[in-house]
Amino acid sequence: MGDLSGKFDVEKLISYSDDLVAVLKEKRDINNLTHCLEHCEVLGSSCNTESDDVLTLLRGYEKKLDECKQKTEKAKFEISADDELELLQKELEREIEKERLLMQELRFINKEVNNLEGQRISVEEQRQHIKKLEQEELRFQRKLSMYASVANVIPNLDDHSKVSGYVVDRDKQRVEVFEFDPSEMNAFDTCQSIWKLINLR
Repeated sequence: MGDLSGKFDVEKLISYSDDLVAVLKEKRDINNLTHCLEHCEVLGSSCNTESDDVLTLLRGYEKKLDECKQKTEKAKFEISADDELELLQKELEREIEKERLLMQELRFINKEVNNLEGQRISVEEQRQHIKKLEQEELRFQRKLSMYASVANVIPNLDDHSKVSGYVVDRDKQRVEVFEFDPSEMNAFDTCQSIWKLINLR
């Protein structure tokens, strides 16, 4: 066991353990992110449907507007159609106002669709980040498993105020608890003490 002292860095092991705890805590956000993504997709689909409906209505109004313009042009050449021309002009003005309102609504819907697309991209990036964290967590677990298998030491990740854990003696089927206070020992002395525990096995 003495020959392995140059191949293991206990401080890195402790740092990996701390990172593992942080990653495990972040996993609680996966359900929220998934729910948010589903909500964004449903809302985006709804906005797209509304946008298509508005575009259909807008095309219908544009068609009516063209018809009104044609009628207005025709009425201009008929002397006896002054009253009808005035009515058509008012109808044309109403249709133009409707078109303006529809364009305003369409711009608002497009803005909402763009916002939802931005949220979808953000959620997808977070999902990729979580996937990366899960892969790192698996790698850390494998490293901790290897360290525990080689050194027979299992760190205690619950209390960050001290360096503690368990030394497992499989042959004697015994578990020994160890604990070091960082305020009383520097990192080197703590590391040496842990190696002494390992070398005694």
